[in-house]
This record gives sequence, structure tokens and C-alpha cells, in this order.
Amino acid sequence: MSDVEMGEAGKAKIIDGNAIAKQVRQDISDKITQLQSTNPTFHAPHLVIFQLGSSPASSTYIRMKLKAAEESGMTVEHIQIPSDAESGAIAGTGVKKVLEAVTKANSDEKVSGILVQLPLEGAGKAEEKAVVDSVDVSKDVDGFHPENIGLLSSRIGHPHFVPCTPAGSIKLIESTGFDLKGSNVVVLGRSDIVGTPVCALLRKKDATVTQCHSRTKNLEQIVKTADVVVAAIGQAEFVKGDWLKPGAIVIDVGTNYIPDSTKKSGQRLVGDVHFESASKVASYITPVPGGVGPMTVAMLMNNTFEAAKKAWESRRAKKLTPLHLEIKEKVPSDIEIAVAQTPKPVATIAEEIGVHPDEVESYGRYKAKIELSVLDRLKDRLDGKYIVVAGITPTPLGEGKSTTTIGLAQALGAHLQKTAIACVRQPSQGPTFGVKGGAAGGGYSQVIPMTEFNLHLTGDIHAVTAANNLLAAAIDARMFHEATQTDKGLFNRLCPPKKGVRTFSKPMLARLHKQGVNKTDPNELTEEEAARFARLDIDPSTLTWNRVLDTNDRYLRQITVGQAPTEKGHERKTAFDIAVASECMAVLALSKDLADMRARLGRMVVASSKSGEPITAEDIGCAGAMAVLMKDAIKPTIMQTLEGTPVFVHAGPFANIAHGNSSIIADRIALKLAGIEQGDDESRNGYVITEAGFGADIGMEKFCNIKTRVSGLKPNAVVLVATIRALKMHGGGPAVTPGKPLDAVYTQENLELLEKGCANLGKHIENAKKFGLKVVVAINQFTNDTPAEMELVQKFALGVGADYAVPANHWAKGGEGAVELAKAVIDACAEPSKFQFLYDLNQPLKNKIEIIAKEMYGADGIQLSAEAEEEVARYEKQGYGGLPICMAKTALSLSDDPSKKGVPTGFTLPIRNVRLSAGASFVYPLVGDMSTMPGLTTRPGFYDIDLNPETGDIEGLF
Repeated sequence: MSDVEMGEAGKAKIIDGNAIAKQVRQDISDKITQLQSTNPTFHAPHLVIFQLGSSPASSTYIRMKLKAAEESGMTVEHIQIPSDAESGAIAGTGVKKVLEAVTKANSDEKVSGILVQLPLEGAGKAEEKAVVDSVDVSKDVDGFHPENIGLLSSRIGHPHFVPCTPAGSIKLIESTGFDLKGSNVVVLGRSDIVGTPVCALLRKKDATVTQCHSRTKNLEQIVKTADVVVAAIGQAEFVKGDWLKPGAIVIDVGTNYIPDSTKKSGQRLVGDVHFESASKVASYITPVPGGVGPMTVAMLMNNTFEAAKKAWESRRAKKLTPLHLEIKEKVPSDIEIAVAQTPKPVATIAEEIGVHPDEVESYGRYKAKIELSVLDRLKDRLDGKYIVVAGITPTPLGEGKSTTTIGLAQALGAHLQKTAIACVRQPSQGPTFGVKGGAAGGGYSQVIPMTEFNLHLTGDIHAVTAANNLLAAAIDARMFHEATQTDKGLFNRLCPPKKGVRTFSKPMLARLHKQGVNKTDPNELTEEEAARFARLDIDPSTLTWNRVLDTNDRYLRQITVGQAPTEKGHERKTAFDIAVASECMAVLALSKDLADMRARLGRMVVASSKSGEPITAEDIGCAGAMAVLMKDAIKPTIMQTLEGTPVFVHAGPFANIAHGNSSIIADRIALKLAGIEQGDDESRNGYVITEAGFGADIGMEKFCNIKTRVSGLKPNAVVLVATIRALKMHGGGPAVTPGKPLDAVYTQENLELLEKGCANLGKHIENAKKFGLKVVVAINQFTNDTPAEMELVQKFALGVGADYAVPANHWAKGGEGAVELAKAVIDACAEPSKFQFLYDLNQPLKNKIEIIAKEMYGADGIQLSAEAEEEVARYEKQGYGGLPICMAKTALSLSDDPSKKGVPTGFTLPIRNVRLSAGASFVYPLVGDMSTMPGLTTRPGFYDIDLNPETGDIEGLF
């Protein structure tokens, strides 16, 4: 009984709460030090104390807690909010501010515990209860939350935290060595803070408990039976010594002041027990002060430590609960598989990967947007492993990159228990209703709900369309007004006086600054400055900005606008592009945050003036409005795979005239969520699988040379998807045409044809190695592929430099069919990335184009048309020569000719035109004729898509 001091003969031994509390604080400090020594990611617990008003008593208690926290090795923050009386605010203002502050602390990962110092000055009981109830139960270190109080009384549950005074009282009893089991304990008091919870704790110790209060009859006789008395009745010296059973243990919880003329303050602190008389009868007794009070503070520190430890363990826990897949031997249609699976609520999948509820903006039950604030919260976390999925030169049917991306994520997450997040592009509705179909993957490796994924999703493409077309409308309107007004009239209409005062808008000030004019008052501009400011003087022949629509429509490839009489004969020829070909989409995909997107939209060049100056969206004046239209589109959408692993869907830039990759923001968020803390075990690291469009010569090359330059992220490995079908085509097989049956050569074993076609795979492996990447070849198995064919490709890939080559059957088996592929990816990512760029930006545009043509496509060189030469010269003169290159080339061949399969040689790459995407920050050479508006075939996919009138279900989507 080292914790107990012996009193004089005939007196109770004093239970020294100060000494025991000091030991508790030291133990906590030691535990924190020990935990941090073996787990660097565990940070010192942080307690936040809220105080309403400036009550001297509350301030004294808080000072005790601040000192105890420091001695326990914790950090503590005291937030004091003026009461309504102190601030002069209307009633309830102070409580409202406390509630707001508590809500903020609830969502702050740095806060381990929250304590609301009671009473709240000027607040009623109902208001105090509302504040106490608002504390997150996992941070309620006072133990006052209704859930904690309720669980305390439950025989089958356990509270998150035990109220501090009751917990301290039990520890004081146990310090005497007394066994509570079977003993009689009388508790005086029925408050929710002490009396009732201490009864619950004593019952959990198997004591027989009698709870009394000041109106209990025969109270003295009941107390006389007690082995232990806990006095929390709130009346000074209420319990007398002659009430006690000789040898009883007395825990005095009371804090009462009585008059005492010998004290400077005129009063002294006493408990609920008459100490002098009780100490002559009891065997052990707690003094007041120095008994329960210090222990209350010590147990608060203990709860805060436990809260920090639980939160740390929770953040580290791998909590993903996979969805079970019912695999059928005969694989049903994609939509049949998709609708047969019931997804998890999106809030659940977000929580499983560590996204906070206030970072999730739900769009229905199964999809949501993720707030960009998650990046700031996780800014100190290390990134997870980064894998890009690309493919060999495909057939027009596609070779399953999306399916492989999803299957690999399912294998890593649902089967190997790794944190794995797939990042894919949002599909355009053009192909969805055309020939290719959707892009949710296929078979048992899909994003679900696939109907929502393939259609409107969260409206991002519509937002891009609106922003693009606003700019297009603004350009034509500006050209019309400039053509029909004088310089003075134009200026006056751009800067009309409002209540007699002219002002410039923000984009107008930006244009003036660009022209070297630093004036802010329209009245101060000279006539020449006003004319130069007002007149953009666009050269119509240089206009590159088209309207867009997310539908395949061949009749919009060339149109005439301005035919109405109101346009006074100002007609011009223009065109529509498909929405995902808009530079706004590329900007969305390459933006790092909202401010970056706004700046990029403003930098977009839409034409040149007649004097050769670039005209931007900022000059037009609507870049800010475009950003407003796209402000929600910048947030990635979270969905899930068939096996319940997370998927981020964001942006959908074309892979020919744009860079064909999902967004940087989605990848950055995913990498932080999948990553680990400084000093954490590397085996805990997660994986982000992002897909690059078209073949690796296009999508992977742009991922490496454009996307990673902007993001600063370094990939660890590339997964190259190959199919027997495509390799046979490259070996000389008949043409593969959408909508037509495959030739028998593709459904029967043909090793000779396959071996010839493997050269295409070899070239893509060679290309990937030029970026310093580990190469994992995924041989995407189709139903007709034979073991001999799979083995041939595997041996070839390893023989020409692939680090791994793995057959994968995720289409038919889901994640289970890609487990070996996933293991290969884990091995490939075990070493630090040796990623490097293909070219240095600081060289002429023509040189960079030539490097890509020779190194990636195998061309002998390039040939620029006279028009392309002029465009290159103009862009370099305008200051865009340092931008990366985004080649606009057919995906169906390494060359410019889609009919040339395998590995074409002896060709010169023709560059017809060179276009500028100044907002996206790349220059894109057009190789041959590139259509930016697909057309519909004779038999589009929309023939098979319908709505079931009875169930409302979508049918025929693929």
C-alpha cells in the first residue's frame, strides 16, 4: 500500500490523491514517450478546453488542467469565449460560438480530446446539454456525452470514456488494496456527473451498490452497513463519523466552502464528510482538498491519452470491407453484372479510406464529390505508390485498359488488403451512345453504378460545356460589337457610368496591365489607350475556339454562324467539337487547385489580333464566369468497384488533341489517402492506379511528359495491357471493325501470327523503359485465348525487357483473376522510382516534336507543313516555346497511318498544323487529319439502350 500514508494511531490512513495523480501523469508521459519511440507517426495528445465567460472558479480549474497536461507530455489549448454579458451580445450568442468552435474541433484530426468547462456562464441547462451533446463521442474525454453515459450503464457495452471523477474515485479505492467484489458500497448522490456513473462503475466491479440522496429515509443506518462510502451529495460535512461502519473506506467527492475567520478569504474548503470525526472511524479517507480533485484531472489526462491512441490506431486501421462477388461461369452482360451488385453507400466507402464526413458532398446514395480541403489536412502525409495503366496499340474495340485498371484495384484492395484507389476519366456520352460504349470497365471488373458512371455522373462535362460555350458566345458577340461600333462607343458601353461613376472590372484591369497601363480610373485613359483597351481586333482567320456538345454529331463538323438578320451579315464558318475535346476539360484535368484553374482559364488563347498578339479568355472578359461554372467540377467524384474498392472519377480530356488522362487533383488526393506517415512501416503503403488513354505511345507519353511535369508526382511503375487479339492484328491479321464479327483467326490458336505481332508490345516496353519506369505487362485474357498463346506473350515480354509479365483474367473473375498481377505491381513498386522525362523543355518546339516522333513512334523524322512552320514561329515569338508537346495522332498505329500495324519503319511524320493550348500549357501538333467531333455509324449503340417502363431501370448500356 505504497500509495497510502499512515496516520496517527486511531486515525484513518490518508489516501493521498496528489501523489497518486502525480504517478498517473508520469505513467502517461512515459507511455507517450514509449509509443513515439517505436511509432514516429504518433503525435503528442492535444486537448482543447472551451470556456464560456471568465468565472474565477472555472479559470482556476482550467489552470490545473493546463499544468497537468504539460506534466503528462501533452499539448493543450484553452479557448475562452466571452459570455453574452461580457460582450454585450444578444442572448445565446456565446453558446452559438461555443457550438461552432466545438464543431470545428470535432473535425480537426490534431485535436485528441475536447473538454467543455462547466458551467457555461449565462447559459441555461438545456443550452449546456446541447453543447455537451455536440462533442464528438470519440473526443468526449470528460465522459459526459449521452452515448458514453448510456454505455456506462450497459452490461454488454463499454463507453468510449468514463467520467473523470467517478474513474478517479474507483482508482483511489483500489489504491488501498481493497477488493470491491461482493462488498457493500453506499453512494451518496444521484447526479449524472458523479453519483449515477460511479454506481455503474462499482457494479461493473461486482460491488453491491446502494445509491442514496439527501431525502433517503434511514440514511444513517444505510451508511452504517457500507464497506465503502462515496460521498457526492453536495452538502458541507453532511456525513458524520458516527454514521460510519468501523474500518470503512471513505471517498469524499464534495467541494464546499464554509465560513472560517482564521482564513484570509474568510472561508475554507471542506468535503461532504466531516473529516475530523470520520477519520477516527474509517480505515482510509480522502482529504479535501488533495483527494478526489487531483485524481479527476489525472483521469482527464488519461482519457485524453486514450483518445489520441484510439484515433491514431483508427487512422492506421485498414477498414475496407469488400463486397462479395457472385461469379458465374458464363459471364453475363456488363449491365446485368452491374445491376446485380448492391453498392455500399458512398459515405461508407469514403469513411473507409479516411475521408471525413465534412469532406464528402453527396450526389445521391452512391456517388459524391470530395472537397479539396482533404489535401490541406493530409499535406504532411507521404504519397502512396503511383501506377499508370497504359496499353499496346489497340484495335478499334479497345484492349481493356479500364477493365484492367479496375480489376487491379479490386485485387489489391479486396484480395490483398491493400489500400488501393483507381483513378479514371469520366466517359463522354458521345462514345456511350455511339459504337465504343461506356468506360466503366467490363465483366466482373467495373465501376458501379455503371449507369450513373456512363451518363451524367455529377455534371462535370455539362459544366465544361457551359463554360466553353459561354466563351464561344462572348467571342462572337465581341467581334460583332467591335465591327458595328466606333472606338468611343465601344469604350463607353464597356465602361458605362453607374450613378455617375465609371469603373473597370477585374478582367479589364488585367487587360490594362497586360498592355502596360497601370491606371484604374476609366476617365484617366487617353483616347489612344481607351481605343487599344476596348478593341481586341481579333483576326477571324486565327480563331481556334469552337462550341462543344457531348454528342457524336458529324453535321456539326462545319457550320455557319451569324445568319440571322440581327447579325447584320457578320457570318463566319466555324464548327462544334465534342465536349471532352474542349481545352476547358484539359484545364480541369491539369489544374492543381481552384486558383490554378482560374488562372489557366484566363490564359487560354482563342485567337490572335490582327497585329499578331494572342487574345485570351481573360481579354474577352469571361474567364472568371467560366471558373464559376466549373467551381464544383474541380472536385473529384468518388464511386466504387464491383468489389467495393474506391474509385475516383474526374475529368475526361480526349487522348488525341488533349493529354487523355484523369485529373491531377484526383491523383493527388488518392495518393495522400493511400499514403503513410513519416517513419511508418513501408508495408502499410497503398496504391493509386491511374489510367492513360489510348496506346502507351500516346496516353503514357503524355502522362509522363505533360501530367507529371505539372503535378510534380513521380510514377513507380507502368502496367502495359496487351491482348492476344490486338497482337494477332499487329502480326498481319485481318482488320478488326466495330459492329462486324471477328475473323476466325482471332478466336483460334495461331502462334505464328501472334509471335509476329509481339513486336508492337516490344516497342511499347522499350518506350516505357525510356522513362525509367518498371514495366509490368498485363496479358488481358479473353475467352478464346489458349494457354500456349498466353505463355508465348509472357516469354516474349520478359525477353525484351519487361520486369514482369502476368496473365490476368479479371474480366471473368474480378479481382481474384488479377491477384498475380497485383503481386507483380507490389514488387515493381518496392524500389524507389527512377522516373525521368523524355525531353528537356528548354529547346525549340520543333526539336521536342522530333524527339517524340523518333523515340516513341520510330519515325525517321518529321515534316512540318508551311502553315505549321508559321504557327511554330508565332507561338515561340509569343513566348510559348517552353511548353511541352501534346501530339494529336491516330491511336491505331505507331505511325500517322492507322492502317500500318505492328512497328512501322521508314516513315516521316507529317505535321499538318500546330495548335496552342495556353491554358492547359501545351502545344499540340496535328498529325494528319484529326477529327474533334466523332460521327454516328449506321448502327449506333443507342438502338439497344432503353428504359424499362415498369421498373425505370436502364437497359442495353454497355
